[in-house]
Amino acid sequence: MLRQIGLQSLAPQPEEQAFDSWWERIAEVASGLHQQGLNSLVILGAWLLWKHRKRCVFYGVAPNMMGLLILAGEEPRLWTLAGA
Repeated sequence: MLRQIGLQSLAPQPEEQAFDSWWERIAEVASGLHQQGLNSLVILGAWLLWKHRKRCVFYGVAPNMMGLLILAGEEPRLWTLAGA
């Protein structure tokens, strides 16, 4: 997907081991409303991963990457409808 919209350079690189340093790097690329949108997407992704991990750890749900990706595709639309 990143390649389709020309943002593959924003993807985490193998040498990046800290989430915050990756986020700082990509935040420097954008400005204004683009940066706000990018930050919203990063926060959304982290939130979805955290919620999925919590379900796996505490409720015994099997990890499901496909389900998580589907949810990640639907959730931004819901955030937009909510005014984010």
